[in-house]
Amino acid sequence: MFRPKIPTMPQPTGLVAPPTIIVPTTVTPAHSTTPSASPAPAASRPAVQLTPGTVLALVGGGTAVVLIVGAVLVSMLLAVTLTATSVAVCAVVTRSLLTRR
Repeated sequence: MFRPKIPTMPQPTGLVAPPTIIVPTTVTPAHSTTPSASPAPAASRPAVQLTPGTVLALVGGGTAVVLIVGAVLVSMLLAVTLTATSVAVCAVVTRSLLTRR
């Protein structure tokens, strides 16, 4: 009962595929040709223009995200605090009940 049992490797059952033979092949490089025409330059994109309205919308959206994430984190911290407090109160009550007997 207290002696460890060492697992044994089971023998394969059923059909076993024979080992495959891998034959090495040679790689012949292809003849490379140089391109005759140079690629066309990429078209320059216009810079993004930020108007006061878009800046205000970006700042408002960022503020809303920060406030929502902060509220979620604070509520999670409050839930952990309440759970820990209730467990501590239960532990004190249980200890006082057991010590009186």
